[in-house]
Amino acid sequence: MLHWLGGNFRTFLLAVTLAVVVWISAVNSSDPDLTQLYPRPIPLEIVGQDPGLVQAGEIPEEIQLTLRAPESVWEALAADSEAIRAILDLSGLSAGTHTVQVKVQIDARPVQVISVLPESLTFTLERLITSSLPVTLIVNGDPAVGFKIGDPKIDPESVVISGAESVVRRATQVRTAVNASNAREDIDSVVPVVVLDQDSRPISGLTVSPDSVHVSLALLQQGGYRDLAVKVVVNGQVASGYHLTSISVYPPVVTVFSSDPALVNSLPGYVETSALDLEGATENIETRLTLILPKGVSAVGDQSVLVQAAVSAIQSSITLLDQQVDVLGLAPGLSAQISPPTVDIILSGPLPVLEQLQPADVRVIIDLTGLTIGTHQVVPRIELPGDEITVESIIPTTLEVILIQATPTPRP
Repeated sequence: MLHWLGGNFRTFLLAVTLAVVVWISAVNSSDPDLTQLYPRPIPLEIVGQDPGLVQAGEIPEEIQLTLRAPESVWEALAADSEAIRAILDLSGLSAGTHTVQVKVQIDARPVQVISVLPESLTFTLERLITSSLPVTLIVNGDPAVGFKIGDPKIDPESVVISGAESVVRRATQVRTAVNASNAREDIDSVVPVVVLDQDSRPISGLTVSPDSVHVSLALLQQGGYRDLAVKVVVNGQVASGYHLTSISVYPPVVTVFSSDPALVNSLPGYVETSALDLEGATENIETRLTLILPKGVSAVGDQSVLVQAAVSAIQSSITLLDQQVDVLGLAPGLSAQISPPTVDIILSGPLPVLEQLQPADVRVIIDLTGLTIGTHQVVPRIELPGDEITVESIIPTTLEVILIQATPTPRP
């Protein structure tokens, strides 16, 4: 046997090689290798970082992979989003600039990594430090005339910022802002803070705790000034069939002033206007009315207010009984029998319009265009004067129409 094997070794080796080649060819034909970009970006995991250090600058959150693998392995990788991991290992690194290779772990075989983008990353690690800075409040705008701003309260009065040492060192102030334009009441709100450098430019990449503060701002009314509600004085009544739906005034509150604070303080909590005349009104009214103030007291700014009165017609309804039906479109040579020959109509609309409506103003029509001999159910339509009136109901809603051959009128 050994003698035969020794004499035929080359032949045996060739046969084994050919068998392996045939097997590989068969496998590749049924499960071919594919080289392509992995269809999803891979999240980059950062491990081993010293908790006392922080990255300065941006590190990409994802990488791209180009792989070579059999088609069946590609299907498995596509189905399992956690089969591939990209790791940036920072173990043992100290403060400074470093270049680290991205490691790729794949839970599938066989797979060949063709390319990693990016293949390595250069970054800087800095000491993680914290600092405490007071919060500065900026008040934008001026309060309403007669008011002044009291001492503000900020809670907390300072915040803690943390981050890379070079970034924290740039921070010189923390600001927040509130708007007091034309304010008449105390301001109490929670507002965000922003960290700024020495040129008052915002700084990013820092952790701020807390990132918002509670601001209380008292508004104090100065002596001789007082806010009064505006009361509109009304004369007369709107026209019959109409009603007053609303009266609005702008501004609803005015500030008055007197050099004698006692005089201002003796006033009631409102100021009246000159009379708004509503007598016989049938439409909306918009006008300016003068404020009625005692001698020695004046309004700050305009001495009149804008008043708007909304006047609407009262809505009502009426029923018209036994309205005759008009026929249109009856074919020549046919006669129509309508049952019933009259209808009742319920209408709604403004009361003044309904009171002037006459039965003759309303027309009930049935259109027989295209209808032939036989019995038909036809829905009537209503023609109304103007568009202020609405048809609520027609009784009955459908009319029976019998079309027959017309009987010729005999000649004498």
